[in-house]
Amino acid sequence: MSEEIIYDDDNAVKFIRNYLPQAMSENLDDDDILYIIDVIYDFYDESGLLNGDDDTVVEIDEEQLIRYVENNANKDGLRHFESDEIALIVQGELDYCDSIHLSE
Repeated sequence: MSEEIIYDDDNAVKFIRNYLPQAMSENLDDDDILYIIDVIYDFYDESGLLNGDDDTVVEIDEEQLIRYVENNANKDGLRHFESDEIALIVQGELDYCDSIHLSE
């Protein structure tokens, strides 16, 4: 019997903060990181990645994901995110999912 995998937003933010360079981490507040995480999951939902069964192997096109997040961040206008900030936050979120075995 396998254990249920739980995604925790607070742990994800902490993980991503540790992943980011210190100067970048200091310039982002938790809401900035949570916003990017929300947009990432919007991408997953719109791409149908959240509708598969647990045994399906899913390949994520990271470049497409990053472009999606950049486009939505610019459209929403909450704050200006640099491309490298978005790319690192996306990579940090993907690494967090790997660390909790969510992507396996």
